[in-house]
Amino acid sequence: MDRSPTSVKPASLVIVGNGYQAGRGAPQTEVSWHRRELDVILNLYGRKVAAGEWRDYAIDGLRDKAVFSVFRRSSEIPLFRIEKHPKLARKQGAYQVIAATGAILKRGHDLAQVIRVLDKKKLRLVD
Repeated sequence: MDRSPTSVKPASLVIVGNGYQAGRGAPQTEVSWHRRELDVILNLYGRKVAAGEWRDYAIDGLRDKAVFSVFRRSSEIPLFRIEKHPKLARKQGAYQVIAATGAILKRGHDLAQVIRVLDKKKLRLVD
């Protein structure tokens, strides 16, 4: 048997991010954040960390959505989730902000407008 480099079978192709999986013929798509979207989100995140309100985050890319989760502590459930649903882009908007309770705080087509709901100042009652 000839062991030259041309006769060796290539290993299964595994590419993270494009969704190719070993042993599968068709690519699995994965929704992810674009750089400009992450710039907008991380700008808000940096301000909240500096204010001491947020401490940790997680980024998930799934088949149907991309999720940016914000935590007060890393051992807790997320305070807020910023989600991107490309399939909803023409209907109610691709972006939405979801509270820890599961309530949708805001949704829309423009990410900067949607996350503005998280940037509002806390109101304090003073006697």
